[in-house]
Formats: sequence, structure tokens, C-alpha cells
Amino acid sequence: MAVISKTAAAGAALDASAAAEVVARACPVENYRGRKVLLIVPDATRTAPVGMLFKLLHAQIAPVAGAFDVMIALGTHPPMSEAAIRERLEISQAERDGTYRAVQFINHEWNNPEALKNLGVIPADEISELSGGLFATEVQVSVNRRLFEYDQILILGPVFPHEVVGFSGGNKYLFPGVSGPEILNFFHWLGAVITNPMIIGNKWTPVRKVVDRAASLVAVDKLCFCLVVKGTELAGIFAGTPEAAWDQASEHSAQLHITYKERPFHTILSCAPPMYDELWVGGKCMYKLEPVLADGGELIIYAPHLHEVSVTHGALIDQVGYHCRDYFLKQWDRFKDLPWGILAHSTHVRGIGVYENGVEKCRARVTLATGIPPEKCAQINLGYRDPASIYPEHFANREEEGVLLVPKAGEMLFQLRNPAPWAVGSSSPEAPNFR
Repeated sequence: MAVISKTAAAGAALDASAAAEVVARACPVENYRGRKVLLIVPDATRTAPVGMLFKLLHAQIAPVAGAFDVMIALGTHPPMSEAAIRERLEISQAERDGTYRAVQFINHEWNNPEALKNLGVIPADEISELSGGLFATEVQVSVNRRLFEYDQILILGPVFPHEVVGFSGGNKYLFPGVSGPEILNFFHWLGAVITNPMIIGNKWTPVRKVVDRAASLVAVDKLCFCLVVKGTELAGIFAGTPEAAWDQASEHSAQLHITYKERPFHTILSCAPPMYDELWVGGKCMYKLEPVLADGGELIIYAPHLHEVSVTHGALIDQVGYHCRDYFLKQWDRFKDLPWGILAHSTHVRGIGVYENGVEKCRARVTLATGIPPEKCAQINLGYRDPASIYPEHFANREEEGVLLVPKAGEMLFQLRNPAPWAVGSSSPEAPNFR
């Protein structure tokens, strides 16, 4: 099907009636009579009017469908409670007990082998082609087995610039959203080897190609609703195949979600919103701003509410710490057997650097002003500031001095109009043999 879309005029937003028109055209009622439908949505770490679209899709499809259920695309994030899912879908307990009582809420279980179905492998020669020769190893692909209990998968989620894949959305809600660990670990590390500045805000990255190839193994009918938001309001909605809807939505996202600056900043206060309740997701406050952080500068992740590095992965991050990519690449035998997704997260947060003669030299400093104590910050190789000592207003309106305040960081990408050399040509150091 051709992509069905609506976009708001500049400075305006789409309301529920505009979104309902797209839903009605993309999901004709007669196409769903007796069919079982699974709606895949992101968890609470993504800003989008998910509730509005959930209600519109349910109203359009559920009255005639054999089933209409919801799966949370957690990736490796912690499972959501019933109350948290209701909040994500913007429904009350009374609505849950009434209108939506037949809807199953399903948390993805990435680390439960019994919950996964093996779809085969992407062969080594294909991985070599897709990765531009960086890797040549077959990659196991698995996904939540419950997908195959349904006649159609509906994918619903926002599109933003993204540090691993270039732009989020589309098939990314399958991989890693509801996938097993092997493909997840592989493509996160692929993105890290290429580096965040080389990936973020670019469309047809090697990682996107791997994600789309993995999704081709999911032999269930798929329809995707890609949302583009401005603030919290809907600026665009694109319905079609995951590939085609994402293609158009990412173009729109590039127009709305990239802010260009003329020069880098020596100090950035990157304020994490409450939806980032651990550093595993709060690291986005670094990813989206690394391109405008000056050499030798300091980026401060300000989040007094954040007290955890990661509920799920904290022990491994304690073991590894936060380091630049070359720290791992040049000691590959030491780290190769750890989950590659952990290594990817580590280097994305720490940023660009080199490792020479046993000494790590990172391009800039990353400091936590959070509820994570100073001894923990030292253990994991990040700086510490007491959040009580920081007043965000003291960082405001100082861009001419080289100081940048970002009140809600993590979704808007900041780029230099003329990127620094390290941001455009640093993807392939002396790499180990990944074959």
C-alpha cells in the first residue's frame, strides 16, 4: 500500500480527527473482521501521543476483530506494570475495566528464551555487505514468539534521530523492540564501532539495513504508524509498510528534530526529563549533544531524579565502566565475550576518544549531576557534580560564552552546521578481525 500521511502546517499540530482519518484509511473495517491484531508500542521513554492512537485504532478495529492486544516494545528495558501501561496508553482504571477489558497487555521478554522464536540467521556474507565490511559473521535472529499468534502486527511509535540506527521508528520497534539478544547486541555494537556522530541523524545507515533485513524474516502482515512530534504534540503521521512509513517520517523528523549551531560549546547542561529514570536511557542526553560538545569541554547530565545506572544491566556496567570505542577495540580479546550491547552503551555515553600505549584519552568530559553518588561515578569512569550545586538558570542565555542549556534533552539532536573533522571521518580505526 502507498503511505497514507498527514502533516501539520508550520507551528500547528494535528488533532485526533486528523489522526482518525489516517487510521480509517489505513485500516478499513472490513479488512479486520475476525482477525487477530497485535499492536506494538514503545515504553514510557519515548514522547508521543501513543494513547490517542491506541484509542483510535482500538475503536476502528477491535469491534470486529478476533483479538486486539498490546505488546510493549521494551528492548532490554525493565517490564512495565499494569498501572504504567495504562498511563502509557492514557486510559483510566475504569476504562481498562470497561472499554478495554478484553485487551491483553504483554511485556516483551528479551532475556527469556522460552518467550522467543528463532527465525534463523543473517549469513556472514550478507552481514559483510550490510556493514560495509566491518563485520563478517552470521547473526542469529529471534523475536517474541507471540507475534506469530496474530494475523497482523500494527507498529506504533515516534521517529527521532537515534544514536544506534540513525533515526528511530519503523522496524526498530521489532528489532530491538521485541527481539532476542543476539541481533540486538550485534547491531548496537555495529553502530558503536561506526560511532554516534557518524550515525545519528543519518537515514540509510548500516544498522538500519541490518534492522530491515532482520524484519524481513518476520513472516506476519505488518502495518506501521510512524509519528513525528513537536514537543508533545503530533506534527505528522505516516501509515504504510514499516520501511515506507519510516522513510517519509524520518524526512519529516530531520526537519523538526535537528537544531544547527554555528560553533561548539565548552559547557553543556543537558537536563534529563523524568521519563529517563536510569542512565541506560538518560545517556540520550549525551548522544544528542555530542556533535556540539567542544574538544576538552564538559557535558553535564543534570537529573536529580535519576538514581540508577541500570536496573537490568547495572552489574555489567559496573564491571566495564564507561569508555571510548577504541578502549574496547584495542583490547578486544579482553572484552569480546561480554554482551556487545553493554559495550555499545558504554562508548556512546563516554563519546569519542583514543586509546594509545595503554592510556585512554577521551575528547571531552561527561559528568553526572544525578542521584548516583560520587563513588559510583568514579567506579564507572564518569565525573560527578552535586546536583544541589547546580542551578539551570545560571546556564541560560550564555551561548555567546560557549555555554549551552538544554532544558529537555534526549530527543532533539544538536549538530554543527559545519561538522568538526572527528564527527565526519572517525568510523574505522585499526579494527580487530570480526570474521
